[in-house]
Parts: sequence; C-alpha cells; structure tokens
Amino acid sequence: MSPRPGAPRTVTDADVERVVTATLETKPKAATHWSTRGMAQATGMSQSTISRIWRTFELKPHRADTFKLSTDPYFVEKVRDVVGLYLAPPDRAIVLSVDEKSQVQALDRTQPVLPMTPAQVERGTHDYVRHGTTSLVAALDVATGKVIGKCHRRHRHQEFLKFLDHVDATLPREPGVSVHIVLDNYATHKTPAVKRWFVRHPEYHLHFIPTSSSWLNQVERFFAEITEKRIRRGVFKSVHALEQAITEYLAEHNADPKPFAWVADADSILDRIKRVCERTSDSGH
Repeated sequence: MSPRPGAPRTVTDADVERVVTATLETKPKAATHWSTRGMAQATGMSQSTISRIWRTFELKPHRADTFKLSTDPYFVEKVRDVVGLYLAPPDRAIVLSVDEKSQVQALDRTQPVLPMTPAQVERGTHDYVRHGTTSLVAALDVATGKVIGKCHRRHRHQEFLKFLDHVDATLPREPGVSVHIVLDNYATHKTPAVKRWFVRHPEYHLHFIPTSSSWLNQVERFFAEITEKRIRRGVFKSVHALEQAITEYLAEHNADPKPFAWVADADSILDRIKRVCERTSDSGH
C-alpha cells in the first residue's frame, strides 16, 4: 500500500477520543460549557483542531435546547388516539385540529422600517409601541389544510363557544359526516357551557392531547407559519390592523391550502420519548 499523501498526521485517535470524552463528560471550571479556546488550553491542541473534531462528531457545546415531559397519566392512550386520527381517520369523518393563539400583540415600530437593499437586510428599530392584543382561534382541517379562523379580543369560554358556532355554520360537510376535534386541556375547553354545546351536537367528538404536548396539535404548525410569514415582522398601528392582516392571511392561505404531512406513528413517538426518559433518569436528577 502506498503511503498516505500529505503531511504526517499529528492528531492521533487517542487525542480525538480525549477531546470527545472531555466535551461530553466534563465542564470547565466556573462555566457551563466548553469553548474551542478553553478546550484547546485544556488539551494542548489548537482551536482549529478542536473545531474540526467537534464538527466531525457534530458536537455543539455552545448550543442548548429545552424540553418538557408530560406527566399526563393517560399520555400513551392520548398519543395513540390523536396520532391514529391523523394517520387513519374514521370513514366519513372530518378531523379538525383546534387551538387559540392568544395575546397576539399589535406592535408598531418607533421609526419607519428601512427596506432591504443590496447587501443590507431589512431593518427595524429594536423598540416598539404596543397597541393592544387579540387572540386567534383556528381550526385546521387535517386532510385539506384549510383553516377556519376568527379573532377575538378576549380569551374566555364565551369566545370559544362563538367559535364553535362559527365552525358549525361554515364547515362544509355532507349529512352523516362526523367531526373529530383535537384540543388541548385549556380550562375554556372544559367549562359546563362548552360541555353542553357538545351534548347538543353529538356529531362532534372530542380528543384531548396530553398535557404539555402542544407539538401533538397540528394547528400549532399553522400558528408558527403565520407568525413567521405575517406577524413577527409586521407593523400594526392598531389591533384592527393586526386582525385585518390575519384575516387576509387566512384568505390567502385557504385559496391554495396544503395539508401538513404527519408521518410519525404512535410507536415511534413513544419510543423516542422512552429514550428521553431513560437519558433523564440517568442524568442524576
């Protein structure tokens, strides 16, 4: 075998193992995570070498994320119920994912936004003026991607009942078709008045997601989309202007709706959560 071209290798496998082990299993003094400079000083290697090793093993000590595990005693049953609706809905049924995006702020910048130019991104002032809030209640048709939405200034069970009446009046469906609603456990969804509404409408069936599991409610993906595309960088001089922008976005979305793709089955979701629980149990907490 011909010799390896280029300069002789100076970083051994043992050096790589030492860096990876130190990154995963230790912390620097008086700090929460390693930097390339700190790890280089601790191991006697260069910062560029540490960077290459971290990139190779996809180690990112400078980044952190959050998570929350549900303590719902019926977590497994609810996951299987909701995911089953997404992947294999009943015959002659419509599945709606329903939730509220509450306290959406009508924010106005203190100076006009500077538009994007070549080599310069759009710029807005870091400070803003608040003009009030609204709440968007939305029902996503899981099969078609269409969204029924209404804005309300208050966030009570009375507004939720008005929205249910609106859904019932506007949702196109044939006689004999049932409606399955996926909801979270917010108190406004469980008041006596709301329960009586569903008793009067037996064609509607409720499916509650587990507590602390908003990721299981597909309408949250629509909320993320409207926030990114219309709300976050918008300039609204009144709550009415914000609500008008939301209404226009809903109309544009529904002109060419596309359903969100849900591919994970219940077993794969539960298996992943099991692995997280096992790692948490072994973390010393």
